[in-house]
Amino acid sequence: MTSNSANKTSDTAQTKTVVDLRQLNFSYEMQESKLDVLIDVDLTLQQGETVAILGPSGSGKTSLLLLLAGLEQPTGGAILLDDKDLAKLDADAMADLRRDSLGIVFQSFHLVPSLTALGNVMLPLEIAERDNARETAIAILERVGLGERAGHYPTQLSGGEQQRVAIARALVHKPRLLLADEPTGNLDAKTGERIIELLFGLNRESGSTMILVTHDESIAAQCQRIFRLQQGRLVEDATDAISA
Repeated sequence: MTSNSANKTSDTAQTKTVVDLRQLNFSYEMQESKLDVLIDVDLTLQQGETVAILGPSGSGKTSLLLLLAGLEQPTGGAILLDDKDLAKLDADAMADLRRDSLGIVFQSFHLVPSLTALGNVMLPLEIAERDNARETAIAILERVGLGERAGHYPTQLSGGEQQRVAIARALVHKPRLLLADEPTGNLDAKTGERIIELLFGLNRESGSTMILVTHDESIAAQCQRIFRLQQGRLVEDATDAISA
């Protein structure tokens, strides 16, 4: 597996704020009560940072990613991505932000079953009307070792291959922010290790900021910063300072 020191080294100065969460709150209204999922979460991330979010099931890790992607609405506080306040964006502007700046790796892959591996990876580029979409998608499929499987549909691919397609799709448009939700959760240990090596390698190449939700301490240790969700509050591990 890629060494911690390699993953904890930034190639460029981190000067641009990509994520800024201010007193973020999220709760569900129950029949006779309110369930607080996230409480007064503050988080500022710079360009190129890699961050792990740890916590038990139900602690709010996935909810935090959904809020960052604009797929859920907070009950309080503010979310700024690239200095854009998500609360002030209409549906079209939010869709544009996702298209241009976000990459999402879902635990369950969420590939389009009617599209081949190539078609799935091309999709973000086609939506963004990027030039050379096919060539760009083929190049990243080759980078993840699936060049010869480009014409195969998701049902013809193994779990590890589907996850590699999902990672290629999330990174093909070089997003500013990559959100990865338990990317090895459905994979065996050996395949999961290869997927993590690939994910960190491609992320370093793209220079994007990455927020990785995981329950695996060894995976989290490869990130520059580690946070834990504890009773709705986000707490940073004080011992995870980057080595000089």
